[in-house]
Amino acid sequence: MEQSLHIITGATAVGKTEYALSYAEAHDAEIVSCDASLVYRGMDIGTAKPSREELARVAHHLIDVNPVNESYDIVAYVRDAAVAVADIFARGKSVVVTGGSGFYLKSFFAPVIDIVKVSEAVREQVAALYKAEGLEGLIGELRARSPIGYGNLDIQNPRRVLRALERCIASGKDLPSLQAAFAARPEPYGDCAKHYILLERDKENLKQRVARRAELMLQGGLIEEVEGLLAEGIKDNPSAASAIGYRETIAFLDGELKRAELLPAIVQNTVHLVKKQGTWFRTQIRRPDETVVF
Repeated sequence: MEQSLHIITGATAVGKTEYALSYAEAHDAEIVSCDASLVYRGMDIGTAKPSREELARVAHHLIDVNPVNESYDIVAYVRDAAVAVADIFARGKSVVVTGGSGFYLKSFFAPVIDIVKVSEAVREQVAALYKAEGLEGLIGELRARSPIGYGNLDIQNPRRVLRALERCIASGKDLPSLQAAFAARPEPYGDCAKHYILLERDKENLKQRVARRAELMLQGGLIEEVEGLLAEGIKDNPSAASAIGYRETIAFLDGELKRAELLPAIVQNTVHLVKKQGTWFRTQIRRPDETVVF
């Protein structure tokens, strides 16, 4: 029997949870979450984490797998997703992948993890250069190590130039060679049938859903949830602390936002995220097999 991956995504608040649940029930599938915040225990209200009743309807994977004060990254996700998918397939089930986190989603379509190992010594060397000479110093060193060019690197982005230079130093290779080797790696889950579904809504309707969801989160105890997470050390994990809904609430609790500013800030930042997600789906993921418009 051919193994099937059903990948369901869409912008925040589009309605992925209920659609994925119904789809999984209809296809004898289990759900692998593709959300960078759902991995953290205790981040429930602000992430619109599936309820106990929803979790009971279909088996879910990669939800509540990490303490909120410890980081969890794309490397961990790719590893854990592969284990979950293999386990589901071994039991004769199909897999529904659902969520809207960009790199997590892309990991089912293309390689996303760099196999070049960068030592701490190299990181410190490049960081020291950046501190002493800024972006121009990084570009000068990168030019010396990659004289044939920078490939598709955005050289105005300091973070990306930092990472590129680290990889060149660690590997001893120029940047175009590294990029070509990365692009030549095999497609993840290449032996699986993949059905990619993109969920969409009218822009104004989606904005209304975003606003309503933010209101319900605050009414449902988001502030109290964040107070508890602060006690558990969420600030020790920048990825979790910067998640929308949480960073604004932390700012409010720290006195940086007034209570009346909290809801508008969450809504505004979520709407901005929705726009970024739309760009990502168009440019980083292949054309969907099916688009469902609500």
